Amino acid sequence: MIKTKIVIAGVTGRMGHALLEGVFADHELQLHGALDRASSPQIGRDAGEQFGQNTGVKITSDIDAALKGADVLIDFTRPEATLQYLEACKKANVKHVIGTTGFTAEEKLTIDAAAKNIAIVFAPNMSVGVTLLINLVEQAAKILNDGYDIEVVEMHHRHKVDAPSGTALRLGEAAAQGLGKELKDCAVYAREGVTGEREAGTIGFSTLRGGDVVGDHTVVLAGVGERVELTHKASSRATFAQGALRAAKYLGAKSSGLYDMRDVLSLR
Repeated sequence: MIKTKIVIAGVTGRMGHALLEGVFADHELQLHGALDRASSPQIGRDAGEQFGQNTGVKITSDIDAALKGADVLIDFTRPEATLQYLEACKKANVKHVIGTTGFTAEEKLTIDAAAKNIAIVFAPNMSVGVTLLINLVEQAAKILNDGYDIEVVEMHHRHKVDAPSGTALRLGEAAAQGLGKELKDCAVYAREGVTGEREAGTIGFSTLRGGDVVGDHTVVLAGVGERVELTHKASSRATFAQGALRAAKYLGAKSSGLYDMRDVLSLR
């Protein structure tokens, strides 16, 4: 069997740990490279050491060396690091699974442009359940178009650096699509003081941070006399890791193009 050769970026982080577990448990995948920042004390150690495995893959900060001969890079890091990895993937003709969030509109255009050369799965949330939720939110907003106010509420651990979360924004985009709008034209990200009555047709966001919450997202559609709440709660990063590994396999037959988890799950 020919295995898909995987490189993991941010391999010593929480998502990196979950991805390693997933690769080691999947007979269709092979760990090919392990990347971390140059200042990491884990540089030079075997990537499987924490699992009691000797993989022969050393943790490195040398992007070009890690990508040489690889099939797919999986990346849940920061926007500035991801853009570096993206350029290296283009140069090495390596496919890229991007779970990083917090990109600007301009940075997203850079990802779009790179997809003309390499195959990319770019999704703010790799969870199968969240991907289904995105579809449900779009359908709910389309059906409950008149007289229902939409709010997106999300909570994450205290270490998350961007807000609202990429998943919350994607859910907002899905709701806006259901309403036949662009999110940028109807989003409300902050309320303070005397704000006046809620403007009809807007989509509000609330952000909570604390503890070790992996990721909770709720979309509320509130009408007169009733409300509909669509919720997803992640209790383990393994769900994101499994989705990312599924995305890596999906890219196997692709040479270029930009895809998301709805493509991976055939939900389009």
